[in-house]
Amino acid sequence: MGKLALVAKVTHVPSMYLSELDGPRKGTRQDAIDGHKEISRRCRELGVDTIVVFDTHWLVNASYHLNCAPHFEGRYTSNELPHFISNLPFEIPGNPALGKILARVCNEHGVETLAHDTTTLGPEYGTLVPMRYMNADQHFKAISVSALCQAHYLNDSVRLGWAMRKAVEDHYDGTVAFLASGSLSHRFAQNGLAPDFAFKIWSPFLETLDRRVVQMWEQGEWKAFCEMLPEYAAKGHGEGFMHDTAMMLGALGWSDYTGQAEIITPYFGASGTGQINAIFPVTPQSGAAIPAAQASAAQGYQTVSRL
Repeated sequence: MGKLALVAKVTHVPSMYLSELDGPRKGTRQDAIDGHKEISRRCRELGVDTIVVFDTHWLVNASYHLNCAPHFEGRYTSNELPHFISNLPFEIPGNPALGKILARVCNEHGVETLAHDTTTLGPEYGTLVPMRYMNADQHFKAISVSALCQAHYLNDSVRLGWAMRKAVEDHYDGTVAFLASGSLSHRFAQNGLAPDFAFKIWSPFLETLDRRVVQMWEQGEWKAFCEMLPEYAAKGHGEGFMHDTAMMLGALGWSDYTGQAEIITPYFGASGTGQINAIFPVTPQSGAAIPAAQASAAQGYQTVSRL
């Protein structure tokens, strides 16, 4: 029925917003902004109606969650970096119908997921920053997915990504893009050193690790990368424990994926972290490599009530 037309890994660094404003950072993130605009252009060409964002700034401690309110509007200030993102205006159409389909199919795949369509909860900046540059004209609807998962298994995030692809393909009448919104290494500069690392990676080890990962993506070394992802997430200070990347790769077929990344914005440093914009072509997949559900298979597992 439906189609997953585009999958991308995107940056959401707050300095993109500073880059718009008068001051010493003006224009310094134009390459990242242009990368978002190029991804938006590709989505429009493909007829995408809804963008689903795996947001590594939405922290959760139980279950997976989708913010699929019918409409998002307001002003946002980051609790993490209020001197970077302050009073950011936003307005984004939502897609409650698709959100409910995604959650239902995830649950059918054994990954407990709740859709929130009547909520006062606003999106985090892992969603708001990409939407600012990809969707200023409100062309796309958007759904935000919790991807800063504190107590979750990477295998379940992989399975969630696959389940969401199947939900789109089998149950949705439309065209969708998935964005994994998060960095590569995410080791912030120590307090007081951030200005010195505004355009650098925190350590040579992390930069070397990140650059090798990007090379693996470009060369299609997916079996090796999927095997190393848990250790990369830990030792490489992966943002959100790399759950956004696990979701993205689940949607692509996990270790059976055969595509190669197209780099839209080359790897760059920001406040010590490693960033990129990259598109991953969607290829036919059977789902044979997708891991089994892990949390729901545990002894004593109980579903989490809304109450």
